[in-house]
Amino acid sequence: MCGEAAAGIIDGVNVLNHAQASDGPVDADGAAFVARIRAWGAELGFDAVAVTGVDLREAEPGLAAWLAAGFHGEMDYMARHGMKRARPAELLPDTVRVISARMNYWPDAADAEAALADPARAYVSRYALGRDYHKLMRARLAKLAKRIEAEVPHGHRVFVDSAPVLEVELATRAGLGWRGKHTLLLNREAGSTFFLGEIFTDLPLPVDAPQAEHCGTCTACIDACPTGAIVAPYEVDARLCISYLTIELKGAIPEELRPMIGNRIYGCDDCQLVCPWNRFARITAEPDFAPRNALDAATLVELFAWTEADFHERTAGSAIHRIGYERWSRNLAVALGNAPTTPEIVAALRARAEDRSELVREHVCWALEQHAG
Repeated sequence: MCGEAAAGIIDGVNVLNHAQASDGPVDADGAAFVARIRAWGAELGFDAVAVTGVDLREAEPGLAAWLAAGFHGEMDYMARHGMKRARPAELLPDTVRVISARMNYWPDAADAEAALADPARAYVSRYALGRDYHKLMRARLAKLAKRIEAEVPHGHRVFVDSAPVLEVELATRAGLGWRGKHTLLLNREAGSTFFLGEIFTDLPLPVDAPQAEHCGTCTACIDACPTGAIVAPYEVDARLCISYLTIELKGAIPEELRPMIGNRIYGCDDCQLVCPWNRFARITAEPDFAPRNALDAATLVELFAWTEADFHERTAGSAIHRIGYERWSRNLAVALGNAPTTPEIVAALRARAEDRSELVREHVCWALEQHAG
């Protein structure tokens, strides 16, 4: 997810009280061992590593209310998991600590705001321009867990958006940052442009202290959301979120929301781009997050001309590949409908008016209607 706003959507909770209590015995050398874990994490490319406990009972009412409101949309797995997301020991019995890690992803890419300002260009969320973070982060966390295992045997399991985990809540309690009003984690030195991952462990490590919140009265993220998906501070209705509409939603995008999507064909970064704290976002040192296939500067027309074979070849190994060619084409059709009327754009749409996918045909038809006047 996110980058992902996806991370905030998946958490889907509004928790203002982040009080942290120790819940187990701590070895006398625990602090020194955690310091070594941080050093090993840095060697593996993580920008920060911290430890928290597993008592998330205070998060459960917010999660339950978010689900009851239907804000999870068609992400039925979230309702199926229910409160398991807030109960780490139900995922891995005997878990008493979570080691939370973050890794910066902001790429050295074409200017994001310039891309959004050009309606003929395709906008891809900056987190998805390079290699799929799920595999990379999971592999690095597994190496970190093995490094710990070599020193102290422990039961553990690694997660990177791969199970019902309240990753932002855990990272907040671990002191990696605070939850912003857009529901993403914010950090004073790195903004919000990073991925999160976790190691659940039965080691009773000393826990880190949470950070103070620093959003104050700022509502820039709320005001900037193109669809009004941030319905209240710390609360996102996924059904309105462009990240959900272009990634998670499998069917037709609601017509009333299509004009608001603009040229965003995969995800949305608007709430992050306007956040004052992202002035401190750092270019990632991870080469695998560098843009591939010039997706940071591509036009809508050239991407819409990709065949299915092109799509699979050029998005292999990226997060984009997960949505498949049909949804990719659907998203591009909507963006082309929002683009200026030019012979090139109209011709691109007409070339796929009889697409074999009914979903794509419907969105192409809508897009052509936008240029009919």
